[in-house]
Amino acid sequence: MILDTPHGPLHYEITETPPWVPTPQTVVFCHGVAINCDLWAGWLPVTAQHFRVVRFDTRGFGRSYVEGREFVWGLDLLADDILAVARAAGVDRFHLVGESMGGTACLRLACREPSSLLSLACASTPHRGAKIKRVGEWRNYATQAGMEAWSKQMMNDRFYPGALPQPLWDWYYGVQTRTAVKPLLEAGDMLMRADLSAELPRIKVPTLLLAPDASPFLALDIPAEIHQLIAHSEVAVFPKSRHGLPFSHARECAETHLAFLRRHGFGSGAPSAP
Repeated sequence: MILDTPHGPLHYEITETPPWVPTPQTVVFCHGVAINCDLWAGWLPVTAQHFRVVRFDTRGFGRSYVEGREFVWGLDLLADDILAVARAAGVDRFHLVGESMGGTACLRLACREPSSLLSLACASTPHRGAKIKRVGEWRNYATQAGMEAWSKQMMNDRFYPGALPQPLWDWYYGVQTRTAVKPLLEAGDMLMRADLSAELPRIKVPTLLLAPDASPFLALDIPAEIHQLIAHSEVAVFPKSRHGLPFSHARECAETHLAFLRRHGFGSGAPSAP
């Protein structure tokens, strides 16, 4: 499905729960740079059994990219996109899951519009650009060596060797390689400017931080710092994982997220939010 917005179209998809799940709540998923909403496909066998799932291609990437379309990158724009997709899917309050840059946008939305969320989960997510390592290298790789070279380097940064079956590796690499350079660099610059430290204490909903133990971009002190700033938050660290944690460990992440939601009284049979 396509949602038209003032800043261009957004591609989104809805996966409904089985018919025996009464009044399901909705989980909205938001991914990071150079990929599309199929990143979350491995979560569906777990999550969609209990929750209605809404996924969308983050602006500037996947099927939400329009050649030549100009807009000013900012976390508020990405937060607006999350809300717009949720409203198009017919929900006012929802659970929110984000990864990497998408997770940072989710943090911004949770600070700005706390009444819209039931819970929040962030995987491989920064809150301060100054804490992110190596993003500055992207410009040289992408503009001088090309997107294929950038994608090869990123696959090593996202995944341990052998972490993915070959078809999944090929798909991820292919999507990255086809990404346009301009939104990649502009998104990276936006992330490096971000600092949500002062805002994070505003987040009051249950929050889960899914952390890889070996991301080349984010040291483990980052989720620890976010955890200290957000009340009612918890951290789950996954061994032998890099930045692509929510894809390489999709089922484990989904099961951890489902258990987190159930601990907080959400799940199949829970009262539906309007």
